[in-house]
Amino acid sequence: MGSDYPWWKYYQRPEATLDDLREIEKRSSLAENSAFFSQVTKTVKYRSNYVENVGIMGVSLDFDKVWKFEIASGRYFSPNEAASGRPIALIGADIASGLFPYQEPIGQKIKIFGRNIEIVGVMKKEGEDFFGNSNDKVVYLPVNYFKTLVDLKETGTTIAVKAKPLVSNAEIKDELTGIMRSIRKIKPSAEDNFAINETDIIAKGFDSLFAVIAMVGWIIGGFSLLVGGFGIANIMFVSVKERTSIIGIQKALGAKNYFILLQFLFEAIFLSIIGGIVGLLIILIMTVVVSSTTSFHLILTQGNILLGVGVSAIIGLISGIIPAFSASRLDPVEAMRTNM
Repeated sequence: MGSDYPWWKYYQRPEATLDDLREIEKRSSLAENSAFFSQVTKTVKYRSNYVENVGIMGVSLDFDKVWKFEIASGRYFSPNEAASGRPIALIGADIASGLFPYQEPIGQKIKIFGRNIEIVGVMKKEGEDFFGNSNDKVVYLPVNYFKTLVDLKETGTTIAVKAKPLVSNAEIKDELTGIMRSIRKIKPSAEDNFAINETDIIAKGFDSLFAVIAMVGWIIGGFSLLVGGFGIANIMFVSVKERTSIIGIQKALGAKNYFILLQFLFEAIFLSIIGGIVGLLIILIMTVVVSSTTSFHLILTQGNILLGVGVSAIIGLISGIIPAFSASRLDPVEAMRTNM
């Protein structure tokens, strides 16, 4: 709402509830899945082992369909377990390694809020994302059990909604706004007492960041292309000088100017494309290394490859045109007199 939005209005907003989730699931035609969750921070114990500052999240049944994570061993909550609020948990990889360094966690009981809770699944280790968030140090509990341990009104709650394929953020946002205003019986002239946040806001921020990085990359790349172009032109001038007598012989045997011109242009373009391919191979190796060692998934697309090869060919053409033209204009008699 902006930095000048009164803080007390945020404070006065009612928290999202499980009833709100059920109404959204009932009324929404554009939502594919919806989930409710709330989080507190606690210490998790198993016998003499413990892990501090663990995010304890109460989640509804479809949370795994809205929030992306993988299960390394065990399973997710069943519909009956979620509905009845059984004391079961899905734990992160760091919790598993911290509490159970030498044994299988599945089936063991950890202690949270002084209660014994059975582990039914362990999430795959994923590391931290760009913002330092991770599922590795999180425990998921069925929200119907979680709400027996804490007061949801005091923990802060969220409803996450995933739109159906081909449904835009604007469409799902408009529908959810209407549904929430209807649920909370907000008058037409009154402002919303809830906020709908879009995950693509982060993506848009990254788009602007990467646009700046791309611009800087093109500037640096432009200087590199300029230096490379002069290098290819220098190589071609030396090649013409070393092969002057051969050019004279070719022209004496009937070679046309355009044949000599195309011969040296092809060599310049081929030399430049070889350099471009080597550069693409280096980039490919870097993308594989970064993708395998970090949470960023980088790819070298077909469009990137075609762009790289195309730019290399153009640079070769521009760099080789003057040496090739000078070679094609040589006098055959004078050229043959040149020492080989």
